[in-house]
Amino acid sequence: MSRTSPRPFAPFAVTALLLASPGLTQAASFNVTSTDTHEHWQSMALSLGDERHFRAVETHSYSDATLSLNATQGVCDLPWLEMRVTLEQQQGESRAVNLVPARLRIDDQPIIDTMAEFITERGDDGFYAHFYLSDMEQLIEEMQSGEQLFIGFDQNEQEPWYMTFSLEGAGDAITRMQALCSGTAAEAASTP
Repeated sequence: MSRTSPRPFAPFAVTALLLASPGLTQAASFNVTSTDTHEHWQSMALSLGDERHFRAVETHSYSDATLSLNATQGVCDLPWLEMRVTLEQQQGESRAVNLVPARLRIDDQPIIDTMAEFITERGDDGFYAHFYLSDMEQLIEEMQSGEQLFIGFDQNEQEPWYMTFSLEGAGDAITRMQALCSGTAAEAASTP
C-alpha cells in the first residue's frame, strides 16, 4: 500500500452506488455523553433507551469522514471498526450496498487483507464501511501505538480508493472507551 496522500472516494461514485428511495424517516439519534478529547481522537458514550455503545473516534483527518472503534455494553470484548463518509443527502433505506476487498496497514506493519461491507442507514446521510477482522485485538494494539492507519478499498477496474487516518491520541481514546464500556471509568455513569 503506498503512502501517497489520501484520495477520497469520489462522491459521484458513492452516489452511483446508492439509489435513494422516497419517504425518508429520521435515523436514530443517540445521546452522547462523557465526551473527552485525546489529540486527534475523542472518546464518548452513546445511549438510546437501554442501548449503550462506546466509541473512540478520529474526526481530524477529513472534514467528511470519520474512523471509529466501537464497543457495546455487555459485549465489550467484541469491538468493531467502522469508517463513515458523509453523503450529500439522507438515504432512503437501510441496506448493505456492497462487500469489497480492503487492506489496512498501521505505519510499517504488515498489510491486513480483509473485507469491508458498505452500508447505508435509512434517514442518515452517512455511508458506512464495516470491516471484517479476524484479529481485532492485534489491530487495537497496533492502533494504540501507531502513528497512521492506511485504508485501501478495491474498486474493480478503477484505481483503489485510499484513505489515511491519524492515530495521534488513539491509544488514550481506545483505553478510555474500553474503560467506559467495562464500567471501570469513574465517569462512565456521569454526563457532562
